[in-house]
Amino acid sequence: MPKISAKGNSMPASPIRKLVPYAETAKIAGRKIYHLNIGQPDIETPQIMLEAIKNSEIKVLEYSHSAGFESYRKKLASYYQRFNISIDATEMIITTGGSEALQIAMMTCFDPGDEIIIPEPFYANYNGFSCAAGLIVKPVKSFIETGFALPPISEFEKLISPKTKGIMICNPGNPTGYLYSREELELLKQLVIKYDLFFLSDEVYREFCYDGKEYVSVMHLKGIDNNVVLLDSISKRYSACGARIGALISKNKEIMAAALKFAQARLSPPTFGQIGAEAALNTPKEYFDTVQKEYIGRRDFVIDALNKMDGVFCPKPSGAFYCIARLPIDDSDKFCQWLLESFEFKGETVMLAPATGFYSTPGSGKNEVRLAYVLNKEELKKAMICLENALKVYPRRV
Repeated sequence: MPKISAKGNSMPASPIRKLVPYAETAKIAGRKIYHLNIGQPDIETPQIMLEAIKNSEIKVLEYSHSAGFESYRKKLASYYQRFNISIDATEMIITTGGSEALQIAMMTCFDPGDEIIIPEPFYANYNGFSCAAGLIVKPVKSFIETGFALPPISEFEKLISPKTKGIMICNPGNPTGYLYSREELELLKQLVIKYDLFFLSDEVYREFCYDGKEYVSVMHLKGIDNNVVLLDSISKRYSACGARIGALISKNKEIMAAALKFAQARLSPPTFGQIGAEAALNTPKEYFDTVQKEYIGRRDFVIDALNKMDGVFCPKPSGAFYCIARLPIDDSDKFCQWLLESFEFKGETVMLAPATGFYSTPGSGKNEVRLAYVLNKEELKKAMICLENALKVYPRRV
């Protein structure tokens, strides 16, 4: 039998989805599972978006332009203006979710063997897409004790080599919920200038910044327009993960010309997703105000509940809808599997994501899990009761 590629063998499994078979078995056995493992909000998608898709009068489902509908790109440019991000329709390519934006950006900016520095823990698919592009991730570790604040710039500089070609961040962050300050971004900017690096920034959670803290985009930074690539998605903004619409944005004309060739190779982004996304740009401010208030309430409840549990520590995130908690356990992969295979409390259990998959450094995150507070408060309360009782009886508690 022929062998699959080395790249296929080295492609990491998703820490968010790899436990799904155990969850399915638990459900067949009759247990209810509270899914805190995946960033799938239970918030309703704006009706204006769904109605646009339902009421479409398309007779032939044609390909769209490889860069996406021009009408959508023009309206989307106006959306970014609200955040003081000045771009036009020619400086963006609509993609099949933020994932494709990330994939195209990596293939456009980097050659196999190039190195990219990323603060860890980071979104697990950064590892996956780096592997697919032949890119080597050089992680800079942030720590739970500081709330996962940006590591000292000196730690970044230690990793820079002739192969270093870029830095990447997620702001606000998945999986930590950390929101980078303007001062931290300015420090990174100086490094980008000094070594002439690409600066990729995943900013899909910009609507979810809390406690009056400022959202600062890499596109607000002066003097590095040709270094910056902004990655975006509508999935979390409108609770529309299944629409699969994202965007790759840059003022660097060479990046955009090369990225368009990759976009042409995959033909076009989803038509119905674009129809819905264009309509969603008219979502009233009240929708976001309500959603943000809801997430703040969920965050406050979950963080408080976690920190009241014996041996648990969880810093309070300032953005997105994730947190990483340190638990009194030996191995987060084993613990998360045990929750599904061997534990139940009144016929219920909770599904978490082991934090090991959000690190690139081997051995990191062994006593940490990521939680997505994407369920309503009543379900979150039950999930926290399950977790607290699980920790009391876990056989390998430390």
